[in-house]
Amino acid sequence: MKSIGILYRPALDKDRALAERVEELVSAHGISAWRCSTGDEDEARARVAGSDLIISIGGDGTILCVARIITPLSVPILGVNLGRLGFITEIDGDEVLSDLPGLLRGGGRIEERAMLQAEVEDKTFHALNDVVLRSAVVRLVNIEAEIDGAPLTAYRADGVIVATATGSTSYSLASGGPILHPRSKQIILQPISCHLGLRNALVLPEDSTVDLRVGRKDSVLLSIDGQVEVPLSMGQSVRVNSSPHIVRLLRVHEPGYFYSSLWQKLSGVGSRVWCRD
Repeated sequence: MKSIGILYRPALDKDRALAERVEELVSAHGISAWRCSTGDEDEARARVAGSDLIISIGGDGTILCVARIITPLSVPILGVNLGRLGFITEIDGDEVLSDLPGLLRGGGRIEERAMLQAEVEDKTFHALNDVVLRSAVVRLVNIEAEIDGAPLTAYRADGVIVATATGSTSYSLASGGPILHPRSKQIILQPISCHLGLRNALVLPEDSTVDLRVGRKDSVLLSIDGQVEVPLSMGQSVRVNSSPHIVRLLRVHEPGYFYSSLWQKLSGVGSRVWCRD
């Protein structure tokens, strides 16, 4: 490796402090390093080209932000967890300083994750977790859904989620959706608190196209990975399909670690810890 970028959450002192220590460690191995907060997206985006690795310090939300910053470049990301569950992150903050030297020498493996592409009028967005149409107020909204040009249903619900396998353990799961292996390329279509329409989730082939149209005079927001929001008006449509871009994650654990970690992260014990944080 010749150049490594370090991105961290700007609001937390512990994230900034760890980013500084990681930068010192990388530099001590003779590798060029640069450091930037995720709050400075334009600066970070300008520095990504030419980097061999991006170290994301924070939580899963930080990786979602980093993935948006580096798209369309497929620079590998090492996720360092200083957050809560950490489904996408790979190692904890107290492990990175001991594990990083081995990774700098070529250790670990690369895992590819599918992304979604959402198009609304002349705007295009890319999501690692999910594309969500949801009510902007506390009320049901009407959303008409088509798959590959064929009418599916008219949802009357709090909203509709289109999720990747990565996003299957996030908002989609909380809404009753299935869990997919993170390397799967299928697309999940999951309503949120559905009152009328098809209440069950659908798992769609990776080459599917999902069109969602806002009905009536509803106040609806388009949400990209829960971080970018675009207001939609009556009659507007959002087209969602697989993105031509992917996210590449640097992994330390073996592929089967995903299964063994599910219980740890989703058990009642984990939930109680989350509520105390």
